[in-house]
Amino acid sequence: MTSIKGKTIDFFESAKLLYLEKAKGILAEEGQLKKLMERVAKRIQDLKNHPRINSAIEPLMIFKRMIKAHKNGEHKIPLKTQGLLVLGLLYFVMPFDLIPDFIPLLGYADDLSVILAIFKAVQDEVNEFLEWEKSRF
Repeated sequence: MTSIKGKTIDFFESAKLLYLEKAKGILAEEGQLKKLMERVAKRIQDLKNHPRINSAIEPLMIFKRMIKAHKNGEHKIPLKTQGLLVLGLLYFVMPFDLIPDFIPLLGYADDLSVILAIFKAVQDEVNEFLEWEKSRF
């Protein structure tokens, strides 16, 4: 029997296989990145009261701020981290992923698993960013 942690890793690895190349392409094209950020903002707004999504909203908002700060030249983020952040945002807005979002109870489980796995994978960069962000105010 696979543990929850094992399932999270499986979802994360599967998401990387499915979407990492697309995420890299989005990073390379400013227009696509802007469009993705708009889609994420709309999806967060649409789902902000959804109980299964609440735990993913804060990491998603941090991912967006990190990418924006990097693109504005304010805070540098390693390329690998940029790819993972965009992967998380992309996975969140894709309606047909490993478990389609319209499936009751399960539809958002893979989204949450992938987002939280990415958050954990880039935790050092996130902490560094949050410290930098705090120092600005």
